[in-house]
Amino acid sequence: MNLIMPIPVTVPAAKRAVLDTVVDTLKQIPGVEAVVLGGSYARGTQREDSDLDIGIYYSQQTPFALDDVRHLARAISVSGEPVMTGFYEWGPWVNGGAWINTAAGKVDFLYRNLDQVQRTIDDAHHGVIQHDYGQQPAYGFYSVIYLAETAVCIPLYDPAQHIARLKAQVTTYPPRLKARIIADHLWSAEFTLIHARTFAATGDVYNTGGCLTRTAANLTQALFALNEVYFMSDKGVMTTLATFSLLPPGYIEQMEALLAAPGATAAELSRTVAACDALWANVVALTYGRYQPKFIL
Repeated sequence: MNLIMPIPVTVPAAKRAVLDTVVDTLKQIPGVEAVVLGGSYARGTQREDSDLDIGIYYSQQTPFALDDVRHLARAISVSGEPVMTGFYEWGPWVNGGAWINTAAGKVDFLYRNLDQVQRTIDDAHHGVIQHDYGQQPAYGFYSVIYLAETAVCIPLYDPAQHIARLKAQVTTYPPRLKARIIADHLWSAEFTLIHARTFAATGDVYNTGGCLTRTAANLTQALFALNEVYFMSDKGVMTTLATFSLLPPGYIEQMEALLAAPGATAAELSRTVAACDALWANVVALTYGRYQPKFIL
């Protein structure tokens, strides 16, 4: 089998056998432009029970036939009919794919539209970002995830060098993307905290709690951009943040403490919001005066 890059040795033998079968079949399907290994195995953070995440790239003009991929999914499934979607049935960013239980464990297919990925990378270089909150838990889908996927994925089949070309465009973190993410998310956090103070003062647990987690998510995005690391997922994000060189002292512990017990009374909630406000200020300090609020309220 002619793979562009070898399967990582960290992939167990049973999973390698499944991956070999999948790639060998996919590369024969018309419309499949590239196949990559993504997820934890691409990032080197896999566990023994980690899924295999396989990205299937296609051209918007000439997509592959879904029935061809469905036939493959059925062939490797050991628990009956696998869950499989059409294009974009999982939403405008996650797109679609399949969840398959195989003899070697779970395998996920993810469809990726090459044209959409290219547009998103082009937009990022111009400082244009998108956020679809309803796309997935916990805090939605950020368009920068496409850049993260591109940067870390391992091409297994890429005859026209589509993935190689995309990778070359994300080698350096785009300066305008960095500036935009920092400005937008620090402002969103600031604006959210203004509302949080009002909610907390009235003992409104529901809305204060929402503001706190919203602020935490915004600060996460700002910290990734400050450190010029493409954000990939909210899963395990605190562990990733702990590796950053630009991070306020005690940030992880303080953020987790206030989220774990925000309080039930107006006084308790107000103290928690004040603590979150201080964390926001500490992150702003990492911009060394470059951050300016969009509006003075």
